[in-house]
Amino acid sequence: MSKKPGDRIFGVETEFGCLVSDETYGTPEIAVETIKNYLFHDLKLGAIDLHARDDVFEPAQSGGFLMNGARLYIDAVGSHLEYATAECRNLTDLVANDRAGQRQIVRAINELGLEDVVSIYNNSVDHFGGHTFGCHENYLVRGDDEFLNTSVNMLYPFLVTRQIFAGVGRVGGHILTQSVLRPSYQDVMDNPVDYIWVSQVYGVVPDWEVDFQLSQRADHILKTIASRVRFNRALINPKWEHFYSHEGMTRLHLLFGESNQNEYAYALKIGTTMLVLRLAEDHLIDSKWTMNHPLRTLREVSRDASYRWLVEMSDGKTMTAIDLQREYLAMAQIYRGESEQTDWILQEWESTLDGLAKDPLAMGDRIDWVAKLSIVNQYREEEGLDWQDDALHSVDLEYHNIDPEKSLFHAWQQMGNTKRLLDNLDIVTAMTDPPQNTRAKGRSQLVERVIKRKGPRFYAFDWNGVALDRYNYVEMLDPFETYEQS
Repeated sequence: MSKKPGDRIFGVETEFGCLVSDETYGTPEIAVETIKNYLFHDLKLGAIDLHARDDVFEPAQSGGFLMNGARLYIDAVGSHLEYATAECRNLTDLVANDRAGQRQIVRAINELGLEDVVSIYNNSVDHFGGHTFGCHENYLVRGDDEFLNTSVNMLYPFLVTRQIFAGVGRVGGHILTQSVLRPSYQDVMDNPVDYIWVSQVYGVVPDWEVDFQLSQRADHILKTIASRVRFNRALINPKWEHFYSHEGMTRLHLLFGESNQNEYAYALKIGTTMLVLRLAEDHLIDSKWTMNHPLRTLREVSRDASYRWLVEMSDGKTMTAIDLQREYLAMAQIYRGESEQTDWILQEWESTLDGLAKDPLAMGDRIDWVAKLSIVNQYREEEGLDWQDDALHSVDLEYHNIDPEKSLFHAWQQMGNTKRLLDNLDIVTAMTDPPQNTRAKGRSQLVERVIKRKGPRFYAFDWNGVALDRYNYVEMLDPFETYEQS
């Protein structure tokens, strides 16, 4: 399929939390296994892996590729459900494909009769356990050494400050502690997967000085870039594999992201990041836009209850996060006019920054942290609670319930309080239909073919190719091609 200037492949991986309210049912591990098996074996929405993609993290039967081009599986680290969207070129396709995965999970829960027992969340922090969950972004980027080793540094100030419109908000804060005991021999033996390739282990305690902040994950980011990220979380995690690699391009894996509920915030986050990546590739970001302390600034912006969001640049000058974002926006204007999508990103980026400058708390129709703060404050006032009450953590969590019948965000949306990109039919369609302009389309057709077979036969699916049997392999190296099957 033809490429236009600025075309890029992108996708998002979301890790889901699971709560089981009735102990007689069993553990969350049992619940997610039941959901996964129902989707693949009963509903036949995908082709489950017959082989181990990874002997430790993704053994055979742990998940597979779906008819809509996405991948659903159980990650052995924490035994949680994870959903990786199909490769997308359009922001609306991405958001629809992402939401479709959530609806598939909810459908399984309801049809299994577990809706009163099992709840699934796409939040990014465990308030009580101190854990944080991933919502990782993937972008096809230029794979040369200069970009991956030098230009990538130009991204940090943007990533640190985009939380003013991309943050999902959280009640309270965490402090990471270094004085924590190493795992015991029995801990490692009981949970070996959790401790593979761990370079350090930190403790987590509540920070009672924080009432509310923009980001769920800012308190947990320890590095700007790191390849070993278990207990060593970074803004960026390099991925030196071939699944996204094509014609000098490779996958950039962003770890610092959160599970946006609002469709607009989701699309704006991905869209603006795409343009800034392009600026970095084209060497159009002035070197003066760097920070000496990006991780410290990350936490300071997240925790700034005054919403002034002051940041210090490498030259010692101070500016607001809004003004810094405006600088990136101004640089990206060079791409205006090349496509409808690019123009939408530039227009809405500017509109959102203008709105934040005027009154951040009036932006609840498009920014998650504002909407969540409004809901939490309403609950606090009605119940007469202070910020340290544990009930507020429950309100925070229920904002991220993926079941529209339970979710506080969906209640907010059904009241007409959100700026939407999709309608419900778009999401229903995306439950079975892949994006029509990437290799996800061809892979989806092969998934459907395998599902319709009579009797078990060998097959193997991956992002960049499919083995239909032991003798026929369909190579899909170019993610921009559809590889439609005749």
